[in-house]
Amino acid sequence: MKIQHIEAIPLRIPFTVGGKSDAGAWGGKDLKTVDSLLLKVSTDDGLVGWGESFGFTAVPIVKAAIDAVVAPLCIGRDPALIEKLMQELQRTLHIFGRSGALMFGLSALDIALWDIAGKAAGQPVHRLLGGSDASALSCYASLIRYTDPELVADNVRRALDLGYRRLKLHEIDPACVRAAREAAGDEVEITLDVNCPWSVREALDMARRLQQCNLRWLEEPVWPPENHAGLARLRREGGIPIAAGENASTLMDFAHMLQAQAVDFIQPSPAKMGGITELRKVFALANANNTTVMVHAFYDGPGLLAGIHGSAALGGANALVEWRFFDLEAQLFGDAIVPKNGMMAVPQGPGLGIEPSAEVIRDYRLH
Repeated sequence: MKIQHIEAIPLRIPFTVGGKSDAGAWGGKDLKTVDSLLLKVSTDDGLVGWGESFGFTAVPIVKAAIDAVVAPLCIGRDPALIEKLMQELQRTLHIFGRSGALMFGLSALDIALWDIAGKAAGQPVHRLLGGSDASALSCYASLIRYTDPELVADNVRRALDLGYRRLKLHEIDPACVRAAREAAGDEVEITLDVNCPWSVREALDMARRLQQCNLRWLEEPVWPPENHAGLARLRREGGIPIAAGENASTLMDFAHMLQAQAVDFIQPSPAKMGGITELRKVFALANANNTTVMVHAFYDGPGLLAGIHGSAALGGANALVEWRFFDLEAQLFGDAIVPKNGMMAVPQGPGLGIEPSAEVIRDYRLH
């Protein structure tokens, strides 16, 4: 079996989020559409695997990297030799950088190769990773940034009405976080991802202001994200558990974070940091360092499925799945993994377990 064709497919799907938002680097104020990048890998014996890169405004540069650099190196290669091929590609391309567009593209490729491997074996990916008897995993509603306490409270209540008992906020104003806690009550688990806005001193001050909100974790609080010593200080002195890792790109990045004792929860993002091949190594590394993995999965396609399979097989009873709380006009997988009462089904079909909708790809593809 050989890789015959690789196609990067950009999608743009309209959505609403329950009011005006401030999406920042995702696409600016009051974002109306979500851009994603699928990868279709076809083999000469008819198997097709699907992958996904982290998207939003990065889609054009990742597509260019795949089309011009990654794909030509893969045609004719054996898709079953995943580890060998991915290590060769990382070594070949490292002079162009170990993060960003190229790593995003490699991540999409790796996920697609695991999809092919599962289909060739007639087994779901979680079985290839060691197996899981979980038919569903707990998930949390990951809300966009609203910057308005009233809107935050409204959307917290909306999520609760749909059965969620775990929420993630992306607010940076303590008033918005307090509004969420008041709306949710004391029993709902709330996490806060602030996307690296603060110096260590600012983060310590903010942590003190956020103490009363009873956060499960404070995520990516420090700029720059690779300031592991600063994260470690905040973890020691801030009084709130720390989560980070979605901006880490290589296994060594995660190793350095763990060596610094910088986090309580480590968050590999499979569509950014090398796909399933590297994800399973992070799980092993975290286990050796007594640190909990919470996979970052702020996407809706094969990247999300990769996180579900990895979490089901390797995450244990504490595994949680991130669900982007967007009201998309169309779902790539229909309602197959849309959460019900805060639970998300673990796909049981071969490979990633669900095929993307040809109609959604046709109707929302950017040409």
